[in-house]
Formats: sequence, structure tokens, C-alpha cells
Amino acid sequence: MDYYNEIKKELIENEIHKRVKDYSKNKYELEKYYNVGKLLIEAGKHYGEGIIKEYSKKLTKELGKGYSQRNLRNMRRFYKVFQKWQTVSANLTWSHYCEIIWFEKKKMYYYLKVVEEKSISVRKLREITRTREYERLPEKTKDNILNEETNNIYDYIKDPIVIQNKNNYEVISEKVLQKIILEDIESFMKELGNAFSFIGSEYKIKIGNRYNYIDLLLFNIEYNCYVVIELKVTELKKEHIGQIQIYMNYIDNHLKKINQDKTIGIIICKRDNKYVIEYSSDKRILSREYELI
Repeated sequence: MDYYNEIKKELIENEIHKRVKDYSKNKYELEKYYNVGKLLIEAGKHYGEGIIKEYSKKLTKELGKGYSQRNLRNMRRFYKVFQKWQTVSANLTWSHYCEIIWFEKKKMYYYLKVVEEKSISVRKLREITRTREYERLPEKTKDNILNEETNNIYDYIKDPIVIQNKNNYEVISEKVLQKIILEDIESFMKELGNAFSFIGSEYKIKIGNRYNYIDLLLFNIEYNCYVVIELKVTELKKEHIGQIQIYMNYIDNHLKKINQDKTIGIIICKRDNKYVIEYSSDKRILSREYELI
């Protein structure tokens, strides 16, 4: 087979089809790069690894930019990863795929699902991979995503939670940490997972004759429950468990509707203490460390 001319034919057809402004445009491009990837693998078996460099040079000369050695290797990798065309999603562009196809299987599949479900841009995809979003998920969550099993509200909460210190505060107290979070509350809620909405900060509740203030009160629409957030700039301590438990019980008794699930609590601390959580009898409470960037 004349591999070079077959590859050239696929790419020329794609360049022509790029001018067509319809829904199938992206799918067509992916299919052509998939076919080129297959041909590159077959050509490599006959002529060796150097064929990538040779074809890149000739294609660039004859067709113009876009056919660097790197891009041809991406096409070859694309075919290797998705050897069954049915597994390719046209909801991702070629640029999306180039960002994730070199990841290991579970990691790639996670970001593929994120792009599909949230329709995020390539720029946003780069941002969340740069903050190691996947690496900060529990191993159980990663396995469940790969096996398409159900996760719960706890499973998507990152560890550590990355908080952007955009104004470069140097002295971090609990009040300052709260201020930093409120300056970009949307990003913070995304670190916790999906479908969170903001209820209030310093949320006032009355216990007996005294007022107490919940650092952050959120609601999760998907899981239909309130979420109490307490912020600690120290290591997690046993008394923090007691404090947040009281707040959670208050919300359940005074705010929660009969059709809503029980309130959960998240303690965000500078350093975690797994033993404190391990020996807590309330499984609705979890802790996460934070990291300022």
C-alpha cells in the first residue's frame, strides 16, 4: 500500500470538509485523524519510527501547517487509544483529545467524562488538569467513574481542596481564609463537586441563649441536602467534630424539609488527622486539607 498517499488523501478530504458549517464537521475531522492514525501504525510496521518525520516534512510542504511530527504522533496515539471507533465522542474536539490521549486510561476517561458532561472548553480543561483535579479524587471515585458506577456527594470532593489566593494574603486566619473563598466562591464550590449552591457565610443560628455562626452554608441540588462548611487553619482536632455536629443537627431540626436528605459537614483544615475522623461516630462528617495557590 502507498501509505503516504492514503494519508494525504484523508487529510485533503478533511481540509475540504472543514469548510462545511454543519454539526457533523467535528465528527468528520476526528474520523479522518483516526484513519490517519491507523495508517501511520501500519506504515511504521513496514518502514520504522522514522516514517513520522518523513511524512511530516512532506505533508507540511504539500498541505501546509498542522502536520508536525507531534500532531502525527497524536493521530497515531488517538487510534491506539480508541481502536473501536464507536468509543470516540464527537462532543470533544480534536484539541480536547490532544490534551488527554497521553494520560493513563482511568485519568483520560475521567477528563473525557468531564468534558462531555460539562461542555468545558479546551482552556478550562487545561486549567483543571494543571490543578491535578483527577489526582485529588479518592481512588474509589476513580474506579467508579471508569466502571460507570454511582458515586455519592462525598466522592467528588477533592483532597486537598485548592483555593486561589488571588490577592496574595500572607497572614492566613480563619476570617482571611473565608474572605479568600468568598472572593471566588464559584471556584470553591466546584472543588467540592457538582450542583452546589451558596446559602450564606457567617450564617447565624441561635442555640439556647447564644448565637453561633456557621462559616459557610451551602446546598447541594443533586443530592438534595444542606452542607455545613467549617474552616480551620490548624490541624483537625476532636473538638471540631463536636462543633460541626451541633451545627448540622441544628440545620436538620430547623431548616431541612421532610423531603430533603440529612445535612452533611465538611471541615476544611490546614492538616488532616485521619484518626479523628476514623473514630468519629458520625459518618456524615468528613475532612479535607486546603492548599492555597
